[in-house]
Amino acid sequence: MDKYIGYLQIIAAATLWGLLGPISKYGLQDGITPHELAFWRASLGAVFFILHSAKHNSLTVQRKDIPIFIIFGVLGIAVFFGSYQIAIKHAGAAVSAILLYTAPIWVAIFSRILFKEELSPAKILALGVALTGTGLVCFSGQSGDFSLPLTGIFFGLLSGFTYSLHYIFGKTFLKNYQATTLYAWCLPAGAIALLPWVTFTAYSPVKLAVIVSIAFLCTYLAYYFYCAGLKRLEATQAAIVANIEPVVAAAIAVLWWNEQLSASAYIGGTLVISAVIIIARIPAKPKNAAQPIIDN
Repeated sequence: MDKYIGYLQIIAAATLWGLLGPISKYGLQDGITPHELAFWRASLGAVFFILHSAKHNSLTVQRKDIPIFIIFGVLGIAVFFGSYQIAIKHAGAAVSAILLYTAPIWVAIFSRILFKEELSPAKILALGVALTGTGLVCFSGQSGDFSLPLTGIFFGLLSGFTYSLHYIFGKTFLKNYQATTLYAWCLPAGAIALLPWVTFTAYSPVKLAVIVSIAFLCTYLAYYFYCAGLKRLEATQAAIVANIEPVVAAAIAVLWWNEQLSASAYIGGTLVISAVIIIARIPAKPKNAAQPIIDN
């Protein structure tokens, strides 16, 4: 029974992440800038994690780790959140979600360089499949005469790169800290880094609803459920289940926003997701695996 609860928690997290793009488009359509959305996501998300960590007396960290948390907050939070919102604005929620999942390519490369993990034939195959799929998405365009702008492609790929940094960061620090503690420190650093780029607008009820939804549902609850699920499942199992995120994002984008993708874009997206699954199914070595801990 505990295993099935873990599956449900990972599915819940992936579904909440899948809502990010479609919900963000409501705010973008109503005049919120991408950086503004990213700032509020980081700021309010930080508030929820700080309150959670304070309640469980888990805010304390070692002083020597604080500079690293700040650096990750800038790259893994500020750049990641900001680039993903820009990609959504220029390329649409569906394509942005697909490009986001180029992250495993960078994870495989970083793992080989930093952790000396074996780049097996299966990993090489997955990288090739992912790159082929990404190319189809980038150069296919959407249906009709409209082509994807280079801005959307660039920031979509940048979001995938910076998202991959969460794996490297987590592998290093989740052995010693609770997940909520890390986000309680890194999210504020990301918010501060985003602040100089933010132009604040007047807030209508729709804008406020979008901001609160993204911070609470797509940030706090999503990361909370994912880490809680990792307590009950192997990391590989959790990664496979979490691959429903781009599927959810694309499906909702099509249903809510009538985003239409060409056949080659669908094929490319399928290849990217297939590559992620190939990588996820490669068993990790238990002695090197970082086990996230979360205080329930």
